[in-house]
Amino acid sequence: MPDVLDASPYDALLLLSFGGPEGPDDVVPFLENVTRGRGIPKERLKEVGQHYFLFGGVSPINDQNRALLDALRKDFAEHGLDLPVYWGNRNWAPYLTDTLREMVGDGRRRILVLATSAYASYSGCRQYRENLADALAALESEGLELPKIDKLRHYFNHPGFVEPMVDGVVRSLAELPEEVRDGAHIAFCTHSIPTSAADSSGPVEEHGDGGAYVRQHLDVARLIADAVRERTGVDHPWQLVYQSRSGAPHIPWLEPDICDHLEERQAAGVPAVVMAPIGFVSDHMEVLYDLDTEATAKAEELGLPVRRSATVGADPRFAAAVRDLVLERAGDERGQEVTPCALGTLGASHNLCPVGCCPARAPRPAAAGVDSPYA
Repeated sequence: MPDVLDASPYDALLLLSFGGPEGPDDVVPFLENVTRGRGIPKERLKEVGQHYFLFGGVSPINDQNRALLDALRKDFAEHGLDLPVYWGNRNWAPYLTDTLREMVGDGRRRILVLATSAYASYSGCRQYRENLADALAALESEGLELPKIDKLRHYFNHPGFVEPMVDGVVRSLAELPEEVRDGAHIAFCTHSIPTSAADSSGPVEEHGDGGAYVRQHLDVARLIADAVRERTGVDHPWQLVYQSRSGAPHIPWLEPDICDHLEERQAAGVPAVVMAPIGFVSDHMEVLYDLDTEATAKAEELGLPVRRSATVGADPRFAAAVRDLVLERAGDERGQEVTPCALGTLGASHNLCPVGCCPARAPRPAAAGVDSPYA
């Protein structure tokens, strides 16, 4: 039997994700949830929904979260961590508020949250914290006893997140034709966001060009590129590039876009490209469409061999990393001296988001931070 690991004072883990449609009839209502308050007409949402309809109206993200839930529960059980794992989404069932209500009904009072976003940004961190505050406010209005909620720190540079991506890039390089393999370029891909949001990502002292969002991605890209060089003996050139841009054309977003980047690399004589989606935890819709469909079609048009490496998904090493993060945070809450596990030059991220971290345009209450109204 494994030794019993101590997660106290926490009595549950909540996997908090974006959510996605699970059939054609779900697509427009899901997009209405995502864009609520922006006044986007339903006809426009139907146009945007074509990406989902190409895949039968089903986003893979929910099944991937189910696989991650299974991996977490299996890892916890095998290592003697008695911590139940729940799942809630921002934009589709199971909805966050419903899951928190269930957790309260089950007697959970100290909850840790794992968000399926590894990096600092408004949409990748603070917006989840705002959703948590909204859900707590809803429970409070129902007269329910509110749990105390903490969010696990950003895990972009944890070995259990980085190492599976190294393996993915090495496998993708090996899949390229031998005559172009050694000259292949690595395009490290992440979600584009407005430059203003990038510049204000992370704690205030880190704000600047690209903020923590760009800095963290660059550190992960270097870690992977260095590990690939050690594994293969080849120093592959690389660049951080972006995908999935949306919004008004006049608002600056992070560039270059992956499709533009493929054109530039082909014009520069690069013989092949590996697209490595380091900004995503799993192979959800934006990976399947923007990389596997749109960018791959652009590469075929250019006659440029490409491969797309895998995301971390439910890799057992990622599940083990979550266990490590839970125990680290629990020990810290108990007042023990802990040594956070982090690779690269940036060190471990903060446990509590400080005031001014990844601010919203219009200030809203956000849980699990220094300025939380539900401390």
